[in-house]
Amino acid sequence: MTTNDTLAKRNLVILIAAQAFLGSQMPMLFIVAGLAGQSLASNICWATLPISLIVFGSMTTAPWLSSLMQRYGRKLGFFIGAFGGAMGGLIGAYALYIASFPLFLVASYFTGIYMSAQGFFRFAAIDTASPEFRPKAISYLMAAGLIPAIMGSQLVNATTDAFVVPFMGVYFAVVVINIIGAILFTFLKIPTPTAEEKALPPGRSRMELLKTPTVAVAIICGMVSYALMNLVMTSTPLAVVGCGFAQSDASNIVMGHVLGMFAPSFVTGHLIARFGVKTIISVGLAILAVAGMVNLAGVTLVNFYVGLIFLGIGWNFGFIGATTLLASAHTPNERGAVQGMNDFFVFGFVTLASLASGTLMNCSGGTPTEGWTAVNIAMVPFLILAAGSLVWLNRLPKEA
Repeated sequence: MTTNDTLAKRNLVILIAAQAFLGSQMPMLFIVAGLAGQSLASNICWATLPISLIVFGSMTTAPWLSSLMQRYGRKLGFFIGAFGGAMGGLIGAYALYIASFPLFLVASYFTGIYMSAQGFFRFAAIDTASPEFRPKAISYLMAAGLIPAIMGSQLVNATTDAFVVPFMGVYFAVVVINIIGAILFTFLKIPTPTAEEKALPPGRSRMELLKTPTVAVAIICGMVSYALMNLVMTSTPLAVVGCGFAQSDASNIVMGHVLGMFAPSFVTGHLIARFGVKTIISVGLAILAVAGMVNLAGVTLVNFYVGLIFLGIGWNFGFIGATTLLASAHTPNERGAVQGMNDFFVFGFVTLASLASGTLMNCSGGTPTEGWTAVNIAMVPFLILAAGSLVWLNRLPKEA
């Protein structure tokens, strides 16, 4: 074990704790934001707009937050994220109290600041890691998502009706989670860039990086894996309730989905080390396709559970694989530019997916079943895009 990996493992433990505790707010808000939006919006086609604003907030935060962390260190960025999450919870609770949809969207944007910071946990986990430990570090960190998957859905069940106004208790719980969770970041020991490192040339420009095949394909596969997961997951509570099942069923199905997202992480890093990152990304895309087929086969609870669990597993392989592939394609002084650009494109695409999700679900057919069918058929062209990019990368000479 190298000295760097000793420090990397210490930081990983802290990041895992942050992922487990602070991360619980994301399944909480993804479960209730669409349902709350549906109750506040004058047009049900905009029901999932609050979720879109969360992702849009993450997309627009990623470039400047990444640059800030490159210059001043990860801690500051993570504190800013926790502050954004707390403000999102506070504003969201007040918006529900006064029944203001526009203010609820503002709250969602602040939540997106936290979501962006959480996205950088995976990069922070490899900042001090050796190349051999990187895929395992990312994988172990993602495995910590099992805890918020369970805790988040249970907190929703416990707090949804805590006040007369539905869902207000969920948003107050989010405030508490961010305030307490921010304490964890004080224990991180990720060295801030030295004066000499800051003086180094910035490396390739963003356009040059985008023209690098490995960077481009990593971004495409990350975009598709995350966006398709979000597209289907965002519509799931609306589809489940719309098909006559209880809100508690929707919550449990989302919990099963989030378990599918993070449970494979215990082995994903080892699978990448053994079979190669491109193989694991390919398997992830195939599993996403299977998820779509299961969802199209029927609207029973079994279909919802199985389809959403496969959706989570496909995201896990595709997204962890894409993150690992990206980490191999840039130098340390290009880290800020690459990571910020990656998350800008990934969450930009996820924003479009979450916007499309509500429109497809509520406004593309006469029944919830028809809307759910449209959501899942929309996956096809993007799976073809990601698979095609991997085939192209594999056919390039190694020198490229």
